[in-house]
Amino acid sequence: PLFTDTYMIVYLQIMAIHGMTRYSGAVSISIREDQRQYFIKCSYETMELYNRATNILLHKGIISKPPTLNNKQKIDFVKEQTFLRGWFGKRRPINAVEISAAYLNMQKTLMKIVLELGFSQVARSTEVRDYMERGRKLCEKHFNILTSMLEEDNLHAPRTFESEVTDSTVPPFSDKLMLYHVATLLSTAIAYYGEALSVCQRRDLSVDYARMITEMGLLAEDGANLLIDNGWMEQPPTATDRGDLAKNK
Repeated sequence: PLFTDTYMIVYLQIMAIHGMTRYSGAVSISIREDQRQYFIKCSYETMELYNRATNILLHKGIISKPPTLNNKQKIDFVKEQTFLRGWFGKRRPINAVEISAAYLNMQKTLMKIVLELGFSQVARSTEVRDYMERGRKLCEKHFNILTSMLEEDNLHAPRTFESEVTDSTVPPFSDKLMLYHVATLLSTAIAYYGEALSVCQRRDLSVDYARMITEMGLLAEDGANLLIDNGWMEQPPTATDRGDLAKNK
C-alpha cells in the first residue's frame, strides 16, 4: 500500500465534500427528469459517505475539530468602514465566515499535499514526478498562508498527514490516472478559493486568495498541457465552428 488506512479515510471524507458540491451543481444545470433524479440520488449517497467517514474520524480521534469562538449573547452590526481594513492600521480579528472558508481550504490542501507526495515517489515518468513535486510545494505554500490567517488570532490549524505515506515505490495506478486526478483537484481548488474570496470581508485576505487562485491556475494549466502532450486528455463535445464550415464549403 502507498497510503495508510488513516489517510484513506481522510481522503474519502474530503472527496465526499467534492462530490456533494459537484452533484448539487449537476442537479442545478440538468433539465431531463431522469438526470435530475440520478444526481439527487448521487448527492444523497455522497452525503451518507461523508457522514460515515466523519463519524469514523471522530471516533478514532483522527480529525481536527475547527476553531471555536466565544459565544456572544448579542447581535453586532458593522459601524465603520475599518471593518474591511487589511493592510494599514489595526486589523479586526478574523470572523466566523472567514475562519470557516480558510479551515475548509486547509483540510482540502492537506489532502492534496499527501496525495502528491505519494504519487511523486511512485510515478514512472520523470515529467509526472516533477509535476507532483511542484504541486506539493505550491500546496505547502498555500497551507502556510491559510495557517497564518488563523494563527494571527491564536486559532489552531488542522493536523497534517505526510507521515501516512508509506515507503512503497510500486505505482498503484498509471501515470495517466495519477496526473489526471491531481490536475483535476488543482482545478477544483480554484473554485473553492473563489468561494472563499467571495465571503472575505478583509482586504488582505481577499488579496491572498486572488494570488493563490492565479498560482493554482498556472499549475493546473501546466498539468493540462502535460496531459495533452501525452495524449491523455479527452476532448469534450464542442459547439459547431460556423466560421470553419463557411470557410471550407
